Amino acid sequence: MSASEASTRTMQAIDRTDLPVAVEGNGVEFRTARVGDMSIGWMRLPAGADLRPAVAGLPGDLCPCPHWGYLISGELVMHGADGASTYEAGQAFYWGPGHAPEALTDCEYVDFSPSEELEAVVRHIRGG
Repeated sequence: MSASEASTRTMQAIDRTDLPVAVEGNGVEFRTARVGDMSIGWMRLPAGADLRPAVAGLPGDLCPCPHWGYLISGELVMHGADGASTYEAGQAFYWGPGHAPEALTDCEYVDFSPSEELEAVVRHIRGG
């Protein structure tokens, strides 16, 4: 199913490979597509990947977009203005505005975010 088909269907299953790659490099792979007013994102991070440099320049040098999701595998620490929290496979999460992930192990998660806010973050990370 294409990303455009995904945005118009009422019920559907979406495979990771159905989502177009938005950010890729150094073992990081982020795929995303709009589904209604929200976007689904599928992230893979290798152990040691730290996305704080990628979000530098955004408000507070952190991602300003909220995300609701599920950590499929691995462990990561989410850095925020008020400290850091660790998440591990099998946990659902909410990451409010003001965060940046660092992978402690290879990890993979799926999340859902407001599309316009997420697209602004992706443009920033791409350098646009």
